Amino acid sequence: MFDLHGTRVLIAGGSSGVGLAAAKLLVNCGAAVVINGRDRAKLDRVKERLGTQASIAAFDAAKSEEREPALARVGTFDHLVVALSGGRGAGPFVQVAQDDLRSGFEAKFWVHFSLAQESLPYLSHSGSITFVSAISARAANPGTAGLAAINSAIEGLVKPLAVELSPLRVNAVSPGVVDTPWWDRMQEDQKQAAFARFAAATPAGRVGQPEDIAQCIVFLIGNSFMTGAVLECDGGLRLVGQAL
Repeated sequence: MFDLHGTRVLIAGGSSGVGLAAAKLLVNCGAAVVINGRDRAKLDRVKERLGTQASIAAFDAAKSEEREPALARVGTFDHLVVALSGGRGAGPFVQVAQDDLRSGFEAKFWVHFSLAQESLPYLSHSGSITFVSAISARAANPGTAGLAAINSAIEGLVKPLAVELSPLRVNAVSPGVVDTPWWDRMQEDQKQAAFARFAAATPAGRVGQPEDIAQCIVFLIGNSFMTGAVLECDGGLRLVGQAL
């Protein structure tokens, strides 16, 4: 897809799901990847699978006391991918607990914001930041007002930062329903029923796979003429909507 030999990419949330798929594809393109996650044993297993082009950075990106020294240990890199997901804030508007929504912002928006801000001293000026938001920011799905607010806040960073931080490029990918561990909080039969419902409602006729989103991430990293953009990769779900 792209020749990324000689580049170094830090992937926050790179031990599973979209982050791991992006790491695999970036390695295939020749990049050196630094994979972040909280679980050292899990990161070690991923590194073993990816080979010598991969290294690991075990720290909790949500905690500033871990984040700042860990970034100093990682050192300089060319591209940052923030693929960390949250978990709270979903549900009918009348039922969403404000504390849950605050927690959702802390777990996703504030981590994306803080990690990007604190990475600036280590990021190449000719590199990029790629956020991973969610299509809830761009759809009108009942039960997702809280998630829409969180992910809209992330996407709201893209355009002003693309100008303010230029020539560093800033973009985002906005995924739809993707079969990742995010859904493992549901019972397996419930998850498969939800996937079947989303697939039937989605113009593409299926739910997404992590590799679908990874391809968008690599495109935004590799195409040096892309900045200030949010790529929608949702199979067309935003066009029709579907309640959770």
